[in-house]
Amino acid sequence: MPVFTTHTAETAPAAAQRAIEGVRGRFGWLPAPVALMAESPQLLAGFLTANAGFEQTDLTPLEREVVVLAVATTNECHVCVALHTGTLTRLGANAELITALRASSALPEPRLEALRRFTLAVLDHRGAVPDDELHDFLAAGYQPRHALDVVLGVGAYTISTFANRLTRAPLDPALAAHAWTPGA
Repeated sequence: MPVFTTHTAETAPAAAQRAIEGVRGRFGWLPAPVALMAESPQLLAGFLTANAGFEQTDLTPLEREVVVLAVATTNECHVCVALHTGTLTRLGANAELITALRASSALPEPRLEALRRFTLAVLDHRGAVPDDELHDFLAAGYQPRHALDVVLGVGAYTISTFANRLTRAPLDPALAAHAWTPGA
């Protein structure tokens, strides 16, 4: 028997119902991870708020997806990898970039690779990124504010990936084309 409930707008705690409706309106369906996160309206609100802030940073949509995929593959969140593969596809990212991100391997574009490596350094060093790795990130053309924007993305998607793994969030049928398993 599952520990966590997959909520609907009708079964979710009252404090989560509005967020659920907003997500369903955005996607056209209610993603299972959101339905599961709704058990804690504060968690759901925290993730959605952090994610909305991350989407407003100076990082481009493609750069934000590089951050998300670096976190999602590191934290082995099959749902986030699948969902954000779809986002990359809609953004027109080339197949080589998508394949490299999903495989956690070097990216073909040096600037994006610097961003991926910096994101991994933030994760690996729990924020205490060594000076040489921060310098490499800045030398790729990023600004100090972008380093902090990466921290926001890491925070938002740590919430998401950890919650998805804890709740054993299933892959929604709409994401099946982008299914991913760690090490694949």
